[in-house]
Amino acid sequence: MREIVFDTETTGLSFSGGDRLVEIGCVEMINRVETGRVFHAYFNPERAMPAEAFAVHGLGDSFLADKPLFAHQVEELLDFIGDSPLVAHNASFDFGFLNGELGKCARDHIPLDRMVDTLVLARSKHPGAKHTLDALCVRFGIDRSRRTLHGALLDAQLLAQVYVELTGGRQIGLGLVAESAPEPETSAVPRSVVRPARVFAPSAEELSRHAAFMEDIRDPLWASA
Repeated sequence: MREIVFDTETTGLSFSGGDRLVEIGCVEMINRVETGRVFHAYFNPERAMPAEAFAVHGLGDSFLADKPLFAHQVEELLDFIGDSPLVAHNASFDFGFLNGELGKCARDHIPLDRMVDTLVLARSKHPGAKHTLDALCVRFGIDRSRRTLHGALLDAQLLAQVYVELTGGRQIGLGLVAESAPEPETSAVPRSVVRPARVFAPSAEELSRHAAFMEDIRDPLWASA
Protein backbone atom coordinates (compact mmCIF):
# COMPACT_ATOMS: atom_id res chain seq x y z
CA MET A 1 0.00 0.00 0.00
CA ARG A 2 1.30 3.46 -0.93
CA GLU A 3 1.13 6.21 1.70
CA ILE A 4 2.50 9.76 1.84
CA VAL A 5 3.87 11.09 5.13
CA PHE A 6 4.02 14.88 5.06
CA ASP A 7 4.65 17.98 7.15
CA THR A 8 4.20 21.70 6.59
CA GLU A 9 5.64 24.97 7.85
CA THR A 10 3.51 28.11 7.86
CA THR A 11 3.47 31.78 8.78
CA GLY A 12 1.18 31.08 11.74
CA LEU A 13 -1.67 29.02 13.07
CA SER A 14 -4.70 30.03 11.03
CA PHE A 15 -5.15 29.96 7.27
CA SER A 16 -8.53 31.63 7.59
CA GLY A 17 -6.84 34.35 9.65
CA GLY A 18 -4.42 35.17 6.83
CA ASP A 19 -1.55 32.78 7.47
CA ARG A 20 0.00 30.90 4.56
CA LEU A 21 1.92 27.74 3.77
CA VAL A 22 5.67 28.31 3.24
CA GLU A 23 7.11 24.78 3.09
CA ILE A 24 5.93 21.22 2.50
CA GLY A 25 7.86 17.97 2.71
CA CYS A 26 6.44 14.62 1.56
CA VAL A 27 7.90 11.12 1.94
CA GLU A 28 6.63 8.15 -0.07
CA MET A 29 6.14 4.83 1.73
CA ILE A 30 5.05 1.51 0.26
CA ASN A 31 4.01 -1.18 2.73
CA ARG A 32 5.38 1.09 5.51
CA VAL A 33 8.85 1.11 3.91
CA GLU A 34 10.37 4.39 2.67
CA THR A 35 11.08 4.22 -1.05
CA GLY A 36 13.48 7.17 -1.15
CA ARG A 37 11.09 9.29 -3.23
CA VAL A 38 10.29 12.67 -1.70
CA PHE A 39 8.67 15.96 -2.65
CA HIS A 40 9.99 19.14 -1.04
CA ALA A 41 9.21 22.77 -1.82
CA TYR A 42 9.31 26.27 -0.34
CA PHE A 43 6.65 28.85 -1.23
CA ASN A 44 6.51 32.62 -1.24
CA PRO A 45 3.65 33.41 1.18
CA GLU A 46 3.07 36.91 -0.25
CA ARG A 47 3.16 38.34 3.26
CA ALA A 48 5.69 39.12 5.99
CA MET A 49 6.89 36.36 8.30
CA PRO A 50 5.91 36.94 11.94
CA ALA A 51 8.76 36.75 14.44
CA GLU A 52 7.05 33.93 16.35
CA ALA A 53 6.90 31.70 13.26
CA PHE A 54 10.46 32.57 12.22
CA ALA A 55 11.67 31.42 15.64
CA VAL A 56 10.15 27.99 14.98
CA HIS A 57 11.41 27.25 11.45
CA GLY A 58 13.90 30.00 10.57
CA LEU A 59 12.31 30.76 7.18
CA GLY A 60 12.52 34.53 6.76
CA ASP A 61 11.29 37.06 4.24
CA SER A 62 14.60 37.31 2.37
CA PHE A 63 14.87 33.53 1.97
CA LEU A 64 11.29 33.14 0.72
CA ALA A 65 11.25 36.22 -1.53
CA ASP A 66 12.43 34.36 -4.66
CA LYS A 67 10.52 31.14 -4.02
CA PRO A 68 7.58 30.18 -6.28
CA LEU A 69 3.97 30.68 -5.32
CA PHE A 70 2.04 27.59 -4.20
CA ALA A 71 -0.08 27.82 -7.36
CA HIS A 72 3.02 27.48 -9.51
CA GLN A 73 3.95 24.08 -8.02
CA VAL A 74 0.53 22.69 -7.20
CA GLU A 75 0.48 20.32 -10.21
CA GLU A 76 3.81 18.75 -9.25
CA LEU A 77 2.64 18.36 -5.66
CA LEU A 78 -0.68 16.78 -6.63
CA ASP A 79 1.05 14.41 -9.04
CA PHE A 80 3.33 13.22 -6.23
CA ILE A 81 0.50 12.81 -3.72
CA GLY A 82 -1.78 11.02 -6.14
CA ASP A 83 -4.73 9.36 -4.41
CA SER A 84 -2.71 7.91 -1.52
CA PRO A 85 -3.59 8.27 2.17
CA LEU A 86 -1.80 11.26 3.76
CA VAL A 87 -0.12 10.81 7.14
CA ALA A 88 0.66 13.82 9.34
CA HIS A 89 1.12 14.68 13.01
CA ASN A 90 -1.81 16.76 14.25
CA ALA A 91 -3.05 16.23 10.73
CA SER A 92 -6.04 18.60 10.90
CA PHE A 93 -3.58 21.52 11.08
CA ASP A 94 -1.61 20.43 8.00
CA PHE A 95 -4.77 19.50 6.08
CA GLY A 96 -6.27 22.90 6.92
CA PHE A 97 -3.36 24.74 5.31
CA LEU A 98 -2.99 22.32 2.39
CA ASN A 99 -6.68 22.48 1.54
CA GLY A 100 -6.68 26.23 2.11
CA GLU A 101 -3.95 26.69 -0.47
CA LEU A 102 -5.66 24.27 -2.88
CA GLY A 103 -8.90 26.22 -2.58
CA LYS A 104 -7.08 29.51 -3.12
CA CYS A 105 -5.89 28.30 -6.54
CA ALA A 106 -9.28 26.76 -7.44
CA ARG A 107 -8.30 23.14 -6.81
CA ASP A 108 -10.44 20.50 -5.11
CA HIS A 109 -9.85 19.88 -1.43
CA ILE A 110 -8.29 16.59 -0.36
CA PRO A 111 -11.02 14.55 1.38
CA LEU A 112 -10.54 14.14 5.12
CA ASP A 113 -11.12 10.39 4.82
CA ARG A 114 -7.61 10.19 3.36
CA MET A 115 -6.16 11.71 6.55
CA VAL A 116 -4.15 9.57 8.97
CA ASP A 117 -3.26 11.43 12.18
CA THR A 118 -0.26 10.08 14.08
CA LEU A 119 -1.15 12.27 17.05
CA VAL A 120 -4.42 10.34 17.41
CA LEU A 121 -2.53 7.04 17.04
CA ALA A 122 0.02 8.08 19.68
CA ARG A 123 -2.63 9.16 22.18
CA SER A 124 -4.45 5.86 21.69
CA LYS A 125 -1.32 3.74 22.06
CA HIS A 126 0.37 5.72 24.85
CA PRO A 127 -2.30 7.60 26.81
CA GLY A 128 -0.98 10.13 29.28
CA ALA A 129 2.49 10.36 27.70
CA LYS A 130 3.96 13.26 25.74
CA HIS A 131 3.01 13.09 22.08
CA THR A 132 5.15 15.72 20.39
CA LEU A 133 7.31 14.56 17.49
CA ASP A 134 10.42 15.06 19.64
CA ALA A 135 8.94 13.01 22.49
CA LEU A 136 7.94 10.18 20.16
CA CYS A 137 11.40 10.11 18.59
CA VAL A 138 12.88 9.75 22.08
CA ARG A 139 10.38 7.00 22.97
CA PHE A 140 11.23 4.96 19.87
CA GLY A 141 14.97 5.65 19.82
CA ILE A 142 14.87 7.64 16.57
CA ASP A 143 17.82 9.96 15.96
CA ARG A 144 16.64 13.58 15.90
CA SER A 145 20.04 15.24 16.33
CA ARG A 146 19.64 17.18 13.06
CA ARG A 147 16.38 18.76 14.23
CA THR A 148 17.63 22.07 15.59
CA LEU A 149 14.69 23.89 13.94
CA HIS A 150 11.45 22.64 12.45
CA GLY A 151 11.80 21.69 8.78
CA ALA A 152 9.04 20.10 6.73
CA LEU A 153 11.08 17.43 4.94
CA LEU A 154 13.19 16.43 7.94
CA ASP A 155 10.11 16.30 10.15
CA ALA A 156 8.28 14.17 7.56
CA GLN A 157 11.24 11.76 7.46
CA LEU A 158 11.27 11.49 11.25
CA LEU A 159 7.49 11.08 11.31
CA ALA A 160 7.71 8.25 8.78
CA GLN A 161 9.87 6.32 11.28
CA VAL A 162 7.50 7.18 14.13
CA TYR A 163 4.53 6.04 12.05
CA VAL A 164 6.11 2.63 11.49
CA GLU A 165 6.62 2.23 15.24
CA LEU A 166 3.06 3.33 16.03
CA THR A 167 1.63 0.79 13.59
CA GLY A 168 3.53 -2.32 14.57
CA GLY A 169 7.24 -1.61 14.67
CA ARG A 170 10.09 -2.04 12.24
CA GLN A 171 9.47 -5.78 11.88
CA ILE A 172 6.28 -5.25 9.87
CA GLY A 173 8.28 -4.60 6.74
CA LEU A 174 10.64 -7.57 6.97
CA GLY A 175 8.55 -9.77 4.73
CA LEU A 176 7.94 -6.96 2.27
CA VAL A 177 11.33 -5.32 1.85
CA ALA A 178 12.55 -7.99 -0.56
CA GLU A 179 9.50 -7.37 -2.74
CA SER A 180 9.66 -3.58 -2.76
CA ALA A 181 13.39 -2.83 -2.55
CA PRO A 182 15.79 -5.80 -2.81
CA GLU A 183 19.02 -5.40 -0.90
CA PRO A 184 21.99 -5.37 -3.28
CA GLU A 185 24.45 -8.26 -3.14
CA THR A 186 27.97 -7.47 -1.95
CA SER A 187 31.08 -9.62 -2.24
CA ALA A 188 32.29 -8.45 1.18
CA VAL A 189 29.44 -10.12 3.05
CA PRO A 190 28.94 -13.79 2.10
CA ARG A 191 25.42 -15.06 2.09
CA SER A 192 24.31 -18.56 3.02
CA VAL A 193 22.45 -20.43 0.31
CA VAL A 194 18.98 -21.57 1.32
CA ARG A 195 18.00 -24.61 -0.73
CA PRO A 196 14.33 -25.32 -1.43
CA ALA A 197 12.71 -28.22 0.40
CA ARG A 198 12.59 -31.55 -1.46
CA VAL A 199 9.03 -32.11 -2.63
CA PHE A 200 9.34 -35.60 -4.23
CA ALA A 201 10.04 -39.16 -2.97
CA PRO A 202 13.49 -40.79 -3.43
CA SER A 203 13.84 -43.29 -6.28
CA ALA A 204 14.55 -47.01 -5.77
CA GLU A 205 18.13 -46.46 -6.94
CA GLU A 206 18.63 -43.67 -4.41
CA LEU A 207 17.27 -45.84 -1.60
CA SER A 208 19.63 -48.67 -2.60
CA ARG A 209 22.66 -46.35 -2.66
CA HIS A 210 21.69 -44.94 0.72
CA ALA A 211 21.39 -48.45 2.24
CA ALA A 212 24.82 -49.40 0.89
CA PHE A 213 26.31 -46.21 2.32
CA MET A 214 24.82 -46.93 5.75
CA GLU A 215 26.24 -50.48 5.76
CA ASP A 216 29.77 -49.10 5.32
CA ILE A 217 29.55 -47.07 8.55
CA ARG A 218 31.45 -48.87 11.34
CA ASP A 219 29.95 -48.98 14.84
CA PRO A 220 27.28 -46.27 14.31
CA LEU A 221 26.12 -44.53 17.48
CA TRP A 222 22.47 -45.29 16.82
CA ALA A 223 23.20 -49.05 16.77
CA SER A 224 24.29 -48.98 20.43
CA ALA A 225 21.35 -46.96 21.67
